[in-house]
Amino acid sequence: MTISHIDPEYQASAIEPTVQQDWESRKAFKVADTVEGKHRYILSMFPYPSGKLHMGHVRNYTIGDVISRFYRLKGETVLQPMGWDAFGLPAENAAIAHQVAPAKWTFENIAYMRDQLKKLGLSVDWDREFATCTPEYYHWEQWLFVQLYKKGLIYRKLSTVNWDPVDQTVLANEQVENGRGWRSGALVEKRDIPMYYFRITDYAQELLDDLDSLKDGWPQQVLTMQRNWIGRSQGMDVTFPSANTEIYAEGLSVYTTRPDTLMGVSYVAVAAEHPIALKAAALQSEAGHPELAAFIEECRMGSVAEADLAVAEKKGMATGLFVKHPVSGEEVPVWIANYVLMSYGSGAVMGVPAHDERDFEFANKFGLQITQVIDNAKADDGEYDSTTWQDWYGTKEGKLIHSGDLNGLTIQEAYDALLAKLEPQQLANPKVQFRLRDWGVSRQRYWGCPIPMINCNTCGQVPVPEEQLPVILPTDVVPDGSGNPLNKMPEFYETQCPSCGGDARRETDTLDTFVESSWYYARYASPDFTGGMVKPEAAQSWLPVNQYIGGVEHAILHLLYARFFHKLMRDEGVVQGNEPFTNLLTQGMVLADTFYREAESGKKTWFNPADIELEKDEKGRILSAKYTGDGQDVVVGGQEKMSKSKNNGIDPQSIIDQYGADTARVFMMFAAPPDQSLEWSDAGVEGSNRFLKRVWRLATGFLEKDYSVTPLELAQLSTEAQDLRRKTHETIQKVGDDIERRHAFNTAIAAMMELLNANNKFEVKNDQDSAVARESITTLLTLLAPFAPHLSQVLLAEFGIELTSALFPSVDESALTRNTQTIVVQVNGKLRGKLEVAVDLSKDEILALAKALPEVQQFLTGATKKEIVVPNKLVNLVV
Repeated sequence: MTISHIDPEYQASAIEPTVQQDWESRKAFKVADTVEGKHRYILSMFPYPSGKLHMGHVRNYTIGDVISRFYRLKGETVLQPMGWDAFGLPAENAAIAHQVAPAKWTFENIAYMRDQLKKLGLSVDWDREFATCTPEYYHWEQWLFVQLYKKGLIYRKLSTVNWDPVDQTVLANEQVENGRGWRSGALVEKRDIPMYYFRITDYAQELLDDLDSLKDGWPQQVLTMQRNWIGRSQGMDVTFPSANTEIYAEGLSVYTTRPDTLMGVSYVAVAAEHPIALKAAALQSEAGHPELAAFIEECRMGSVAEADLAVAEKKGMATGLFVKHPVSGEEVPVWIANYVLMSYGSGAVMGVPAHDERDFEFANKFGLQITQVIDNAKADDGEYDSTTWQDWYGTKEGKLIHSGDLNGLTIQEAYDALLAKLEPQQLANPKVQFRLRDWGVSRQRYWGCPIPMINCNTCGQVPVPEEQLPVILPTDVVPDGSGNPLNKMPEFYETQCPSCGGDARRETDTLDTFVESSWYYARYASPDFTGGMVKPEAAQSWLPVNQYIGGVEHAILHLLYARFFHKLMRDEGVVQGNEPFTNLLTQGMVLADTFYREAESGKKTWFNPADIELEKDEKGRILSAKYTGDGQDVVVGGQEKMSKSKNNGIDPQSIIDQYGADTARVFMMFAAPPDQSLEWSDAGVEGSNRFLKRVWRLATGFLEKDYSVTPLELAQLSTEAQDLRRKTHETIQKVGDDIERRHAFNTAIAAMMELLNANNKFEVKNDQDSAVARESITTLLTLLAPFAPHLSQVLLAEFGIELTSALFPSVDESALTRNTQTIVVQVNGKLRGKLEVAVDLSKDEILALAKALPEVQQFLTGATKKEIVVPNKLVNLVV
């Protein structure tokens, strides 16, 4: 493809639509479900169709596209697909606000964002596009759900949730603000409702072990985060027998990773919903003391998030009941504590205030005994002082004290001794436990994948037969916010039981949207396949993903669930291998300036950077900032992550409209290494645009001179031509390594800038010079193609090179050989001159030439005390 009468000045708006149309008409990036030869699957995390691209999207997809285009230049077939994570609460909230169906809102947003993505110049196979909210996609998600339910890998149980009594809906933890529903303002309650769970804990050990296979391809930080989230611990289940058997016969089972601290137990805390707590409350209420029941109700109103409970004020109340210490037999009081959740473990924990931060805070507040039972070798030998409890908190060193027969034992010795003593009495047993909990996937919301289950009064929970899948979600529903609208649609929930044929009720909960994003990567291999989740030969061809790219904020849950799903699909024979993503690149955030005004009430109003007029000094520092709407000053708040809350997002479309997609891409790749935060800079965008303009002028200026195309005769090259050719091939070497191995896209662009400068300094004097210049310019354009594909394709076409069939240039090792060396000459460490000399000169010859330089001689006022010669680098003369 050529542009007739090519403009000597770079005009992105003139070339980019034409190039994009060329790609589309030729289906330039389409690949087959199966492929022979070298091939690679590059995937960036797919977007939620929020309605508008943000700079985080631009960075994510440009990184993926640079890598994809690079490997195409290396001769590989590359799959780079795109789709939409289309279910979820934001669409439902928007639908409520605008009184439209979520489906309509979602697909309108998809159409707009697709157009924006295409304008970025992504080399995507758009024929593989899908949205997760279509039956063609979630059909197979439901199919897998049914298979797993039949195998017992999915089960149903009561779960504690945040319940908004006005909206009649379950709230996510982030939707609870100061104990009230984010929309209704009603006091939130805790409720136990039946929910479906994936047995991810059955795979906990494998999920942990297989992280070792990813150590060469994943960031160490992410592997550590995954290990910590899975959280394998070796501990002990300890039973505290009931001391009030006439009231509560069962003992309390507690899991602990530190049984060595057992003799420091001063209380046992249970969740508000624990049977012993409810029993105690009922007894006290009968006796005219309703305080305990009221406290249980208060706890039910609180958050159900572990993170919230960790920082919340510790609240508790004694039940009046006791259990027996399994070793000493002494009575231990049972308390209800707001930091214990029934849904975690057994709903009971042993309180060891001297050696646990949370228990220490609780014991101090309620005046409970604090007994030091570990003597930390690093702590002072004096008596335990509650003001310095941190000296003992969490230590795994030292020996036991105040522990009777266990005194003097190490932690491991105490573990062994306690197990030997208590296990025969059935009061303890060793246990490996994981921090990871089974994955609750039921959501009491409309806009999600219907759970393919039927509730029958006779048969219980029955999976929908495979031939009746998919269970299709109605798409013409406009939710009003008062609970799940599916519960008000008998045409959806009324059905017959597949087992007994009687009247039954279809499940109205929908699946957690993490489910859709846990297997989408596999569906891309064969998105139109109607016979299963993935066409077997397509899975064999394309999976696993060779390079996955996305924000580090997804480093735990999304990646963990995708790894889990891959293993589930593997065990169903859908895919092969143990892991979905061989290599992972986690991008940093995009930061931008913030501006605000603060009212007397303390409320801040944030202004978008596009609406601010800045005055800067000669070094680019902000002197003043004014809102263009009224010309008045605003406060400069510093750089923060682009977000709606701070109104500091930069619209990618405005950058593309002003400078072009290539400029946006180059700036995003040049401004920072991909795994670090990128600071938005208007000057940086302008600088990237100037670089592309200079490349354009270099290429068109060369073409205007209409040099004849002459074969290279290496023996005839001048020194200057050899230098440019060496620079060209050094750049090939560096850019290739920076993209493929280091993912250092910023230094790759810097190397191309250096090559551009070398070309601009080079003067063509003969045919061989023009051949070297032609090689260097076309090489520069090819190296630049992954970053600025529109400009590169147009200019390469003018040189008779078709970009979509071009190959990444090879390094000519002979060109890298230097005939000369540059020597820096210093006197007393200060630069005084430079030498350009033959590489085969001896140290003595280099020294003599350095001393002979006129600009050096004037500083040699006496005999030299020391003469340092480093070949190919420097001479330092000390006088």
